[in-house]
Amino acid sequence: MTERQRNARTFVAAVVLVSFIACSLCINAPDAHGQGRRRRPSRGAAAKTGAGNRTVQSIVREINARNIEQTIRKLVSFGTRNTLSVQDNPTRGIGAARDWLYAEFQKIAAQTGGRMTVEKQSYEEAANPPPRGRVPKPTIVTNVVATLRGTQPASRNRLYVVSGHYDSMCTSPIDAECDAPGANDDASGTAAVLEMARVMSKYRFDATIIFMAVAGEEQGLLGSTYFAEQAKKNNLNIEAMFTNDIVGNTLGGNGVRDRRTIRVFSEGVPTNETPQEANVRRGVGGENDSASRQLARFIKEAASSYVPSSNVMMVYRRDRYLRGGDHIPFLERGFAAVRFTEPNEDYHHQHQNVRVENGIRYGDLPEFVDFAYIAQVARVNAASLALLAMAPARPKNVGIVTARLTNDTDLKWDANAEPDLLGYEIVWRDTTSPVWTNARLVGNVTSYTMTGMSKDNYFFGVRAVDREGNRSPVSYPRPVR
Repeated sequence: MTERQRNARTFVAAVVLVSFIACSLCINAPDAHGQGRRRRPSRGAAAKTGAGNRTVQSIVREINARNIEQTIRKLVSFGTRNTLSVQDNPTRGIGAARDWLYAEFQKIAAQTGGRMTVEKQSYEEAANPPPRGRVPKPTIVTNVVATLRGTQPASRNRLYVVSGHYDSMCTSPIDAECDAPGANDDASGTAAVLEMARVMSKYRFDATIIFMAVAGEEQGLLGSTYFAEQAKKNNLNIEAMFTNDIVGNTLGGNGVRDRRTIRVFSEGVPTNETPQEANVRRGVGGENDSASRQLARFIKEAASSYVPSSNVMMVYRRDRYLRGGDHIPFLERGFAAVRFTEPNEDYHHQHQNVRVENGIRYGDLPEFVDFAYIAQVARVNAASLALLAMAPARPKNVGIVTARLTNDTDLKWDANAEPDLLGYEIVWRDTTSPVWTNARLVGNVTSYTMTGMSKDNYFFGVRAVDREGNRSPVSYPRPVR
């Protein structure tokens, strides 16, 4: 047997392995020229991933609702966590919450053999008083940042960020003295992030994961804006950002109880889109295919595979109607980002002074929080983050070549650098479909032709696959000459 034959046999065996792991893919092998055989796609060929990753299964099992409850009750015990509250009192105020979170992350990091580091990222926010601002005097804002370093040199500088905001507020955002328990907004998201860090720090990932508790959200997304701006200035490669904000209540103000649904908000048209990019998008129909929208699809697939008791509801908006969260500063700087939140909010328990009025209990108190539901949200986050950090990076510079008029679709992309890369998949869907429905493994190539399939009639994308069957998010192509 020649060396070439041995290499071909090895590649075929790897393809079979990936097919077994995926179990739901319809794969058409490339011919000797990297061209697909002339064959119409099967309408039932799903583009989903399997649920066979044992590391992800273990992470999902280890997320513990009791730990989340303890964290929320501890954060509530500080009385208020308003960003303008005292920073030097050991038992009350934003400073006490900051120091406790820092110590908890340090305890986790101490068990990682140096793979996790923890820092307080602080800066002074200039005075921006009412009526337009929410910072009456210069104020120190501090993010608590825990970084779990990736183990693969080719992927270590690829970053995934997950956050919750640990500050809280009463009815007035500048009232630094009132009790602001903030059990749901946003001790729930902060507790989910801390629990993810506790569990995921035990495992090794190719890429780096950053677990972050930010301050100043209620003053205007201050902490997250500072982090995102520093990341942009330092050219950090943030591939995805998740924020968890108001993820603790399953009984809405509309009387609906829903313990399964998790809303994931993702923008379609990028916040930082240039006029030139807008012209291209209008010409090719990419309104539903931003990097953030691909991230939401990835999360929905991960949840379906590893947390089937949950229901990820993709919402095609940047955030709730005329409202915002800590993912927006990342979007503004060109990073893919999404927001997790509960399906039906109860406004009696958001931004309210604690009181009883006309027989109604107001205030963001632990008694209105469903700790088991927060654990489900954390599981969906953790499964998605783990799969992202174990998978190859999404392919870069993906394009549809427009040099010839044809009913075929010619795709090209740059080669990935991961040493365990198996190859790439072409995915596609009808233009009216919200998710990718078909996939084809095309091997370790950087171009491929979908013969007999017109780019007019389908949306296409490319994703990378490693030898263990881990898949990147999809990259949506742009027209190239």
